[in-house]
Amino acid sequence: MKGIVFDEGTIEVVDSLTTRDLRPDEARVRIVNAGVCHSDLSVIDGTIPFPTPVVLGHEGAGIVTEVGAAMSQLAVGDHVVISTLSNCGACAACDRGQPTHCRQSIGKMSAPFRNGERKVLQFANIGAFAEETVVKARQCVPIDRRVPFPVAALLGCGVITGIGAVFNRARVRHGQSAVVIGVGGIGLNVIQGLRLADAVPIIAIDTNPKKKELALAFGATQFVNAAEHDVGEAVNALCPNGVDFSFECVGQPALIRQAIDLLDWGGTCVILGVPKLGTEASFVVNTLYNDKTIMGCRYGAGRPHHDIPLFVDLYLAGRLKLDELVTQTYPLADLPAAIEDLHHGELARGVLEVTAPGHDETTSRPTEA
Repeated sequence: MKGIVFDEGTIEVVDSLTTRDLRPDEARVRIVNAGVCHSDLSVIDGTIPFPTPVVLGHEGAGIVTEVGAAMSQLAVGDHVVISTLSNCGACAACDRGQPTHCRQSIGKMSAPFRNGERKVLQFANIGAFAEETVVKARQCVPIDRRVPFPVAALLGCGVITGIGAVFNRARVRHGQSAVVIGVGGIGLNVIQGLRLADAVPIIAIDTNPKKKELALAFGATQFVNAAEHDVGEAVNALCPNGVDFSFECVGQPALIRQAIDLLDWGGTCVILGVPKLGTEASFVVNTLYNDKTIMGCRYGAGRPHHDIPLFVDLYLAGRLKLDELVTQTYPLADLPAAIEDLHHGELARGVLEVTAPGHDETTSRPTEA
């Protein structure tokens, strides 16, 4: 089968990948579409250290083709979004509904792929840039067949990370104010999460003027071009005492500091951007004594089997923008073009067409509510 293998600094499309036999708690999934996320780029540029060879891709949706003997919650033919969380389901963290705290949910180096005689790892427990992958059955979240695969793929990372940060981690309430720094795939979903939470104002900040139209369409009430305006002055003109929440979606120490400085007393900064491993950020300690909070957030503190069906319901009701996230689709072999467009800020999200759905597996888009 075809797939994209990253090995020693080189991205290569190969047609010789195979996957191993299933274990009892696993599922085999044919990937239909996969989103191109900055985290994949971070492996390529070394921001996220990861051994090679590896099949990248961690935003994927597809069709279950085989289920392990011990699994009963999945069936062959199910349309699924694949979560990156391979949590155990049995520890104290899983039991209290916090799968991102499960020690088995991250850091594994599973290698279900082979390229000839070589074992090939899968990034983020998925490896979605291949026509087929093997994952824990628990990672598969069945979805309504009316959800198109290109947008379903984005539910597995960008959507749950951004909206989950608002719902699950920050728990923004009606009428609270917020700043979102960085209007990429994650930032846009933070913005629409804030819109769903009835936050006001929602101030989007980016250096790319092309992001303004997108930010406003997804629910921002104001846009600040950080390349042309002093961000502090612009935010203070709208919220003289600062904002209740700031979301840093870029991963730069200076922007983390800025996100903290923009807070009102009692405000909360949520860090979503991923800087290079070992990066340090600084802040003025005495400013925190006004009950400010700094919190990290991985994967939107998500509960995939709760959150993803909720997002599907919101989408089908016309309340969640998913179609608008897909700026462009690319054949699998055009990953370098998708990466280039992402680097230049041309995309909300680029999506790879990995395989074609069968005639009876196509989806129809919902009508506007």
